[in-house]
Amino acid sequence: MKILVINAGSSSLKYQLIDMQTEEAIAKGTCERIGIAGGKLTHKARGESFVFEKEMESHTDAIALVLEKLTDKKVGVVKSMDEIDAVGHRVVASGEEFTKTTLVTDETMKVLETLSELAPLHNPPAILGINACRAVMKGKKMAMVFDTSFHATMPDYAYMYGIDYDDYKQHKVRKYGFHGTSHAFVSGEAAKYLGKNPADLRIITCHLGNGSSISAVKGGKCIDTSMGFTPLAGVPMGTRSGDIDCAAAEFLFRKKGLGMQEGMNYLNKKCGMLGLSGVSSDFRDLTAACKEGNDRARLALDCFAYACKKYVGAYMVALGGLDCVVFTAGVGENTPSVRAAVLSDMQAFGIVLDETENNRGNDGTIREISAKNSPVKVLVIPTNEELVIARETAQAVGS
Repeated sequence: MKILVINAGSSSLKYQLIDMQTEEAIAKGTCERIGIAGGKLTHKARGESFVFEKEMESHTDAIALVLEKLTDKKVGVVKSMDEIDAVGHRVVASGEEFTKTTLVTDETMKVLETLSELAPLHNPPAILGINACRAVMKGKKMAMVFDTSFHATMPDYAYMYGIDYDDYKQHKVRKYGFHGTSHAFVSGEAAKYLGKNPADLRIITCHLGNGSSISAVKGGKCIDTSMGFTPLAGVPMGTRSGDIDCAAAEFLFRKKGLGMQEGMNYLNKKCGMLGLSGVSSDFRDLTAACKEGNDRARLALDCFAYACKKYVGAYMVALGGLDCVVFTAGVGENTPSVRAAVLSDMQAFGIVLDETENNRGNDGTIREISAKNSPVKVLVIPTNEELVIARETAQAVGS
């Protein structure tokens, strides 16, 4: 079975064609500048990378171009579209309507359309991608795989906000969580690595990147996560503020003369590491600046590590103990100083890092960076959200 995984943005589209027999991506690529002059497709297959410059007026044009290259005699990997068994689409927000991967039908698409206001930056492009695939790949089985569905197992007391309950029921304002496919993948891989049944493990997964979230996973199921109604909540991120007093936000908006939409743009795109440091949203730049004595870069990194540390501590209590901490994503996999800072002074809780292993470079494999005498294991696991989407899609279309 071969599954085409689609991750559509407003003006971009990423794809992977995964052979489920080997679970390897046999082709992958990105369409850029959809609907904008200067369209480009970067296609990787057969160990080579190919760049095609072509205007794509719509996502339908982009999908058609992707299929053209996947089936091309020179750069393709399949003879025809018939060899693609199904398509899995990444969708960010599921609301309460979808708690698991769902087949794409006329009925489910109508429901998905109603959820766009929950993720206005992410869900509309996903809908464009799905509709484009349905137009070009008529009759092909497709599934929607949600970032939020892994967190659907949170108990009500974990996902509720302290608002009027009737407002929750009417408007569905609650914590949903995000990065679910990543948290699901690395927690599952941690159980395999440790040779344990997921049902017997208490794991904290730290997906740390430009967007960051931390989850508590007990018995293979999420019981809490740091992001909330939107991906703005939780730890401070590349450009997102993370948790902030609502009254402080309203005060800032008034002082800066910002309307609600402008204010939310400020919290999402001009705060976090970028706003604190004044240097960059990229942790590599911040680490370099910190080493050169930039105190605001130091402050940004310290704020980030402290916020992560508090979530780890809180989730350790929520889990009733801890067996494993997992770091993943761009920062989690590649920044030893952040990992060390997040888990510093936690020996009393059974977490002891091996400094040498922690500082060893990322080789793309699972690495154990805890000391041999550490009761709690600490792992670095490269995430693979596309594989989760492919697995979920294969299961959905098979059933």
